Amino acid sequence: MVKGTAKRVIVVKSPDKKVFEEAIFIVREDYMRTSGITQSKLMEEARAAAGGYLGSLRRRPRSKIGLLMAISTLSGSAIAYAALKIFGI
Repeated sequence: MVKGTAKRVIVVKSPDKKVFEEAIFIVREDYMRTSGITQSKLMEEARAAAGGYLGSLRRRPRSKIGLLMAISTLSGSAIAYAALKIFGI
């Protein structure tokens, strides 16, 4: 329901369409009253904010500790198996 309040909105298209199509920013009224604010400055701020959110969604590199544990377990098992075969235990 709209109650007659007008807001300034900036819509930024996402560079990565896999996650989001666009980001919508509602500009604060007090910011709009600041002198020297241009449309290009507003768009620059909106793109920087949208880019910050996309950056936080990207996959983080996985820790290699699990891989090291798996390799050490397998190599230990291989050594134990070889010892059983060699010494006939």
